[in-house]
Amino acid sequence: MAKFYPKNKPYKKGFFDTGDGHSLYYEFCGNPKGKPVVYLHGGPGAGINKASRRFFNPKKFNVLLFDQRGAGKSSPLGSMKNNNTWTLAEDIKKLLAHFGMKKVFVFGGSWGSTLALVFAIKNPEMVSGMLLRGIFLSYDGDVRYAFEGPAKELFPEQVERFLKPVPKSLRKNPFAFYAKKIASKNPATRKKFAFAYASFEQFLLSLEFNEKKAIAKTKKWNFFAGAKIESGYLAKKCFLQENFILKNAHKLSGIPVTIVHGRYDMVCSPKSALKLHKALKGSKLFFTTAGHSASDKETEARLAEEMEKSA
Repeated sequence: MAKFYPKNKPYKKGFFDTGDGHSLYYEFCGNPKGKPVVYLHGGPGAGINKASRRFFNPKKFNVLLFDQRGAGKSSPLGSMKNNNTWTLAEDIKKLLAHFGMKKVFVFGGSWGSTLALVFAIKNPEMVSGMLLRGIFLSYDGDVRYAFEGPAKELFPEQVERFLKPVPKSLRKNPFAFYAKKIASKNPATRKKFAFAYASFEQFLLSLEFNEKKAIAKTKKWNFFAGAKIESGYLAKKCFLQENFILKNAHKLSGIPVTIVHGRYDMVCSPKSALKLHKALKGSKLFFTTAGHSASDKETEARLAEEMEKSA
């Protein structure tokens, strides 16, 4: 299998004004004359990083990466104003128009897979193909999977810790409770619940569990902005009608789609990957011996290999 490509620096970067209060950080890497690709990060609210560039052969691809509203280097950091699935999908369209990219290959992981699918459903003529990882379809069972799925059995202490402060009457959607606490006027409350939320997700990400490393990673990350945006989205089921993506999958007919999903993913259900594969006639599905993280070795290698095939 192909491996991660060497570290590389953007050949162009800057900020894009959305026109409604947000400024998006963007960068281009690879070959300016290569096949156009747009990279959609997870979260929502996680942002891009240096490793995001390394899935792409720098000689063959011209890759646009950007921090979505409220994430990473975009501003205002952590803002939920005019921040929803539909404004993010419109941002992609605006960015592509701004840079003269009429048709692109879309690479999206986790929440990025959701956003990729929504964008493609709304703008199929702008999508040449998709490589999707860690599928999240945002239907009711998908939203509850992280705390009601296998993690409940395999990470019982972590799930119990996550749910403990949530009143029993609110446990069908604890994200609404966390979103409210993270938006508190009390700084100590905001920090406490944002860290609890972000660390819970970090515990579940990788196939190789290490609690100390997970806590250390959470502390290094801007966990407040990420936790605020993600809990805000999940509290509202990502602003999508139930089964929106599967009901509209027929609109993607003719677009080549490859799906990669860790068989031991504790964050996003492997069932969702299979459902999407069945709904997208002609799509390819690969289950890897991995968890949710794109950096789990088999997933990382499969993504790099499938991108190379798409060149």
